[in-house]
Amino acid sequence: MIKRYLHDITIALEAILSNKLKSILTALGIIFGVAAVISMLAIGNGAKQEILEQMKMVGVNNIIINPIFEEQDEQQAEGENGKKQNQKFSPGLTALDLKAIKDIVPSVKSASSEISLNSFVQYEGLRMPAKIMGVSTDYFDLYNLPLDNGTYFSKQQEEHGIPVCVIGSNIKTKFFGKVDPIGQYIKFGSVWLQVVGVIKKNDVKVTGFENAGVSVYNDNVYIPVNTMLLRYKNRSVINSQKLQSSSVGGGGFFIVSFGGNTNSQAPSNYHQLDRIIVQVAETEDINTTTKIISRMLIRRHAGVKDFEITVPELLLKQQQRTKDIFNIVLGAIASISLVVGGIGIMNIMFASVMERIKEIGTRLAIGAKKADIIAQFLSEAVLISVSGGFIGVVLGIVLSKLITHFADIKTIVSPLSVLIAFGVSAAVGVVFGLSPAKRAAEKDPIESLRYE
Repeated sequence: MIKRYLHDITIALEAILSNKLKSILTALGIIFGVAAVISMLAIGNGAKQEILEQMKMVGVNNIIINPIFEEQDEQQAEGENGKKQNQKFSPGLTALDLKAIKDIVPSVKSASSEISLNSFVQYEGLRMPAKIMGVSTDYFDLYNLPLDNGTYFSKQQEEHGIPVCVIGSNIKTKFFGKVDPIGQYIKFGSVWLQVVGVIKKNDVKVTGFENAGVSVYNDNVYIPVNTMLLRYKNRSVINSQKLQSSSVGGGGFFIVSFGGNTNSQAPSNYHQLDRIIVQVAETEDINTTTKIISRMLIRRHAGVKDFEITVPELLLKQQQRTKDIFNIVLGAIASISLVVGGIGIMNIMFASVMERIKEIGTRLAIGAKKADIIAQFLSEAVLISVSGGFIGVVLGIVLSKLITHFADIKTIVSPLSVLIAFGVSAAVGVVFGLSPAKRAAEKDPIESLRYE
């Protein structure tokens, strides 16, 4: 029985080889369909991988609190009755807000402040623009920033405002190509900082998520937050005039700034901190914690909502859902090519049956069964579709590589996508080759031998 069907398959293979051009043209639909499906799935897998990497960068379960700059220069405003009324005064985001969040909100696992300043880094005559970030020791865990060399700054160095820093990989490459940076001193603004650690290079693209707490880590210099407040800038008031009038003896607080370029500090920016990053212990507590923090900060800021809270992970998940829908649409469009290819196979096989009526009649007359005829023509259709599927897989992998190289779009060809595309191509051959095969088997041998 097996030998009999092997003979049928051999006859089908001989028919394909004797009509190479027709067979290739028949398989083109399958080839391009499989290639399109694999490349589209590769783009989808690449997008998913990028989102997962970005989620790691923004930190799992992180909540970002950003300041909103409200003008508070006027002490009084005109009320509804035309009389002057005192405006509510907000101290802005401060270190005390961070402490309150840590102490009061039970679902908070860890938190860090962030103060940034743009200026230039200098080392032995070399100079490059960079951003200095005043952060807490928990910051590196919140954003999953592993070290390539050295150590993070300690709690003691943070508490006492010691001038130490952890640098990004690009700064190390620029200044310390052949020298171990650990223990060396770099100058940022007018302050010398000792390098204690180097952040491992990260090539994940984060464009569009800067406001959601994602930063270009490779170009940053990280220092303890108290070092930033003591040696660079400390914005702890709305303006000096308001606090002078409200403090005893007119002393009040004032804006402190040492070294560096503080042009980025706008007059209306009265917030001591540029950002607060909070990490929630459990994912299901994110929304509840966000509401609690919002209500607490509004009370601490005298009813003034001069901050906004974002959850980067939710934004990234929303982007992922959008990309998933887009990829499903692309995959569906690509799959149409497989259907078109299957229809092409069916048309060619029907034509082939009409061309080979005498051959069918001869085989039936000398003892072939209907099952042999079905096996012959079905094998022919399956061989064409499987061959096209194999070529399509190779073309799809190559196309994915070309998309990555020329379009700079990350693609990942998974074994599952190859298996699915190849399996569908084989199934197309069976489904669309079965009907012509049955029609061939149903031919009357006598009528077939008489056919001219």
